[in-house]
Amino acid sequence: MSNHHILQIETATQVCSVALSTDGKTMAFRDVNTPNIHASHLTVLIGEVLQEAGLAFEDLVAVAVSKGPGSYTGLRIGVSTAKGLCYATGLPLIGIGTLAGMADGFKNHYPDIWEGHAFLCPMIDARRMEVYMTVYDQAMQPVKPVSATVIDVHSFDALKADQRIVLFGSGADKLKALFADSDQVTVFPGFLNSARFMSHQAHEAFLAGDFVDVAYFEPYYLKDFVATTASPSV
Repeated sequence: MSNHHILQIETATQVCSVALSTDGKTMAFRDVNTPNIHASHLTVLIGEVLQEAGLAFEDLVAVAVSKGPGSYTGLRIGVSTAKGLCYATGLPLIGIGTLAGMADGFKNHYPDIWEGHAFLCPMIDARRMEVYMTVYDQAMQPVKPVSATVIDVHSFDALKADQRIVLFGSGADKLKALFADSDQVTVFPGFLNSARFMSHQAHEAFLAGDFVDVAYFEPYYLKDFVATTASPSV
């Protein structure tokens, strides 16, 4: 059986990232953590990753792109580039939820932090104390829908005495002081998103034939869910 090579694009946050996976394993990746360089660097990173892996577009079976929520401009650039590649090559397009990719990446890259926590909460910075977030349990099942949420010190008061939650991502970085005295809420700082976190989910989607329509696919901006008050607790 031939190998399944998938090109992966992640531009939902300030990190501009490209990865190449084979059968769900990351073979090469580039992460550039610099604001506002997606438009100028994305195609360059794609070329570098393909060259490092020794592959050409004709060797690929699909293109996967982080579909949001996240930066409006970043998502537009990433999705437009992915769609353009699919139009030019005839490859199918896979859309991966940005927060789902972050959760998968955190679970696999920081197992020692994840252990002992009942819930995993990826967060992307929105504005002020607002974040794009969701919550996963130990089985990696979502227990809270993706939402734009204003976080305050009471946001996780519904946790039971024996439950702990870890917050991570660009949205969590600004919450460290808010939960400094909490025994149940852990803020893991400095987590950077990456296209390599999509490798497993992209491969599973390919095997399942879970593709999006290239002509009509749009990023998930979450613009209609901007919160003005703190949402109900988890």
